[in-house]
Amino acid sequence: MFVDIAKIHLKAGDGGNGAVSFRREKYVSAGGPDGGDGGRGGDIVFVADDNLSTLADFRYKRKYFADNGEKGGASRCTGKSAKNLVISVPRGTLVKDAETGRLIADISLDEPVVIAKGGNGGWGNMHFSNATRQVPRFAKAGNPGEELDVTLELKLLADVGLIGFPNVGKSTLVSVVSEAKPKIANYHFTTLTPVLGVVRMGEGSSFVMADIPGLIEGAGEGIGLGHEFLRHVERCRLLLHVIDVSGSEGRDPIEDFNTINNELKVFSEELSERKQIIVGNKCDLTDDDKVAELKAYFEEKGYTFFPIMAPINEGTDELINFVASELAKLPEIKIYEPDPVPLVEIPRETNKRTFTLDVVDGVYIIDNAPWLLKILETVDPEDYESLQYFQRTLQQSGIIKALVDAGVQDGDLVSVYDMEFEFVP
Repeated sequence: MFVDIAKIHLKAGDGGNGAVSFRREKYVSAGGPDGGDGGRGGDIVFVADDNLSTLADFRYKRKYFADNGEKGGASRCTGKSAKNLVISVPRGTLVKDAETGRLIADISLDEPVVIAKGGNGGWGNMHFSNATRQVPRFAKAGNPGEELDVTLELKLLADVGLIGFPNVGKSTLVSVVSEAKPKIANYHFTTLTPVLGVVRMGEGSSFVMADIPGLIEGAGEGIGLGHEFLRHVERCRLLLHVIDVSGSEGRDPIEDFNTINNELKVFSEELSERKQIIVGNKCDLTDDDKVAELKAYFEEKGYTFFPIMAPINEGTDELINFVASELAKLPEIKIYEPDPVPLVEIPRETNKRTFTLDVVDGVYIIDNAPWLLKILETVDPEDYESLQYFQRTLQQSGIIKALVDAGVQDGDLVSVYDMEFEFVP
């Protein structure tokens, strides 16, 4: 099954917590703090894989989590950083932020692209020692890794796109000029998925041709198969517009041409202006005067017209040679640049210091704050300086203000996960 759009959830690894440790060694008095830093969380990295042609794998697995960094150790030992999680996608996949639609990356080149960054490891207590605080009994929690939903959208990388109504001979053409073997039959929508074929022009010279499933009137607005696959034409440097010169389907070839171009314009103004070569197929089913009339019509409008009979490979060599010469004059396949990050970007939920505050039987309960839970793991409630560090965190995160706004009084009980303390203004 051809799948070219998928939505998945990504969570980069959290950084490891810093360690609280003190040097204890024979004949060394007051060795001081030596807790090491936590390791870095793993990134989530996307790479292009030419062995993949669809996004079907992402229909079955939709959540991806990188490993967390390890906690720091004694003797100033830094925790082990986690390995990156590498996700392979077909070449030509666009990665977009599912929430905002912002283009994060175009996975079309060979270089790996980091989509979600792992969190940095927290500092060990060796960083918090100074002249007035020589025995710090706290360390810093690791930073959370980035977490986001992304939409994957595959836009095939092809030099030439075949467009036209169903049953005009696009699949036959790509089968005789390339190594592709699409299904060919005498009914509409035989081709249900885009087909790529490599056209070889000799040693070291080739280009990729894409057979796009048949378009119909209204395709640009979502009717039929065309709207679903028009995105795969967007990267094509050159379009071959195949028409049935014989009108064997009971349609007028000029009317077909105009209809398809209108649909391209509805879908994308830029796409409608892409260079086109007109390919008149099924010349064996009509007379020479009709072919000459169509050739004169399109050439008068500035198009190059090639009459062919695809099933017997008549006229295709001239067409392909001309296509190759035109491609040499055109820019390379378009690679999309990531959208700039807005100056004021909405922070992701995991990076917000969010929490909930409920009052139950006179007890003020702080909950739904996973970031605070990580800090609690590094706090020593028996150590005054460690508690000062915790208090500053509550102040900076807005929890103290929220308690005051909720009416907390001196001596009221506050519960933060498994820690309870009396409020002191």
